[in-house]
Amino acid sequence: MPRSYGHGGRVNAPSRGGAGVPRWPVDGRAPRSLRQRVSALGNLGPFLRLIWEIHRGMAAGAVALRGLRALLPVATLYVGKLIIDEVVRLGRLPGKPPDLEAWLASGLLRPLLLLLLTELGLAILSDLLGRLVSLLESLLAERFSNTASVRLMEHAARLDLEDFEDADTQDQLERARRQAAGRSSLLGQLFGQAQDAVTILSFAAGLLLYAPWLIALLALAVIPAFLGESHFNAQGYELAWRRTPARRELDYLRATGASVETAKEVKIFGLAPFLIERYRALAEDLYAANRALARKRAAWGGLFTAIGTVGYYGAYAFIAWRTIAGALTIGDLTFLSASFRRLRNLLEGLLIGFSQVAGQALYLDDYFSFFALSPEIVSPPDARPFPRPLARGFVFEDVGFRYPGAERWALRHLSFELRAGEVLALVGENGAGKTTLVKLLARLYDPDEGRILLDGSDLREYDLAALRARIGVIFQDFVRYHLSAAENIAVGRIEALGDRARIEAAAERALAAEVIAKLPEGYDQLIGRRFKTGLELSGGEWQKIAIARAYMRDADVLILDEPTAALDARAEAGVFERFAELSRGRTAVLISHRFSTVRRADRILVLADGGLEAAGTHDELMAQRGRYAELFELQASGFR
Repeated sequence: MPRSYGHGGRVNAPSRGGAGVPRWPVDGRAPRSLRQRVSALGNLGPFLRLIWEIHRGMAAGAVALRGLRALLPVATLYVGKLIIDEVVRLGRLPGKPPDLEAWLASGLLRPLLLLLLTELGLAILSDLLGRLVSLLESLLAERFSNTASVRLMEHAARLDLEDFEDADTQDQLERARRQAAGRSSLLGQLFGQAQDAVTILSFAAGLLLYAPWLIALLALAVIPAFLGESHFNAQGYELAWRRTPARRELDYLRATGASVETAKEVKIFGLAPFLIERYRALAEDLYAANRALARKRAAWGGLFTAIGTVGYYGAYAFIAWRTIAGALTIGDLTFLSASFRRLRNLLEGLLIGFSQVAGQALYLDDYFSFFALSPEIVSPPDARPFPRPLARGFVFEDVGFRYPGAERWALRHLSFELRAGEVLALVGENGAGKTTLVKLLARLYDPDEGRILLDGSDLREYDLAALRARIGVIFQDFVRYHLSAAENIAVGRIEALGDRARIEAAAERALAAEVIAKLPEGYDQLIGRRFKTGLELSGGEWQKIAIARAYMRDADVLILDEPTAALDARAEAGVFERFAELSRGRTAVLISHRFSTVRRADRILVLADGGLEAAGTHDELMAQRGRYAELFELQASGFR
């Protein structure tokens, strides 16, 4: 059952930090090799395809505008060279006009004015193109973030319950979740890189006409910075990868220390100092690691930048000498020196940007690799439809199951029958396997041993969606959705969200209607304290809302796992009167520690240590004087 993901291996055992605060281990499976980093660039293809699919018009428009804008810097610089040369030429004219009016009348300024207007037009065009590019890319980035998040949620919904209960997969999901929102800036980087590449080619063409050797000097100046940036980008990604478990704990501590769900216990038990100190110690550990990397990056980056600066001024001095010697004009000097400076900055930025893009591609790997996870519990080809009505029911044949990574079997050698139309109760102490049995029945897990039959056919042969659609389950740890009361009930059959009559009928059956009647906005009232207009309910009130979800489902098989744990005796009696009415003609499974409820079932199974210890009616089990009778007497003695 256990799966292995990523690059193999497991997380190291926790070590102890200062002040007795546990420090999370680091995940040592981050990609380190050059081959792994280069191979991560393969993620750029799927990324760009996703951008193209999101909005082809905006993507094509951004590329076209970037391409046009890429040619403007060299054009502007060359026009500037022509302006300087024209100014120098006009300044050397003999018998120059005495004033501006005479200059204008002579027509000598027309070429200069035309050049100035051309440069002005290029500046305005560059600004407009920049704003249009920024607009298109910001819209694309937002749509990417939304689309990537939706696809992540859709894929997560297809995965097995096992995946959500595995710590390694949770780390992988956390990384993917962060990248769904955090990689939107990559779009601007990639398009900017393409624009810079075109600009570099245009500048390089100009330099080659004047001094080809400047290109070699330029490469010598920027390559060290590129190599250094590549190294530290990889180091930064490795650090982020290894610290994912720690960052998940930070999020957990932050939520636990400041949320309405935990506020009562945090205050009663005085947990705030403990949580704060634990958070502070973990945050300081992360900060120290980031600070060490940032210091190295700054030191080496400064050295490599100095090398590039020395190279630039060496070239500048040579260009100046060539101008003094008369080989170049003042305009040439301006054009070459500015071109070299711009080209150096652009090339350095391109190489460093490439390194950053490669680093971002590693992060994209976190996103796309999540989609490589595939569920094991799926519908088979030519799946059977759910039988309606049930003819025989369910049969467990020597079923065994243990949770991934666990040594102890949750269920073993379990054989029994759940007959069609029967109300079956499960009884046992905590850890006996009752909830696990329900998960297998709903096919949230598949058995490791044996099989489960539905009307004589293996449960794995049925259509999974149809199976779950016909089973209504309310677990004891049901979710409290911070939605309206109507939506909280409708989640039992969300496609019927617009059917208010069905929602109200389900609420009546679960005795939740009386709870909703007290709410200021009735069924439209937001419940839960997460949002400003929400109202909190008591535990028992929430439980009635949750039970209404099972009735909303109108399922062939009803499963209630400790459905009345938070209800008082009167409410519990009312719920089970309604449950008895609803379950007539249906198959039902009831898990409860309250024997006043259990004894109403048609048949009772007693589970112990993952196996079936006894089965029968209440009277039969009492007559056997076994575990059931012992537990019943213990509970009954508390009321005497």
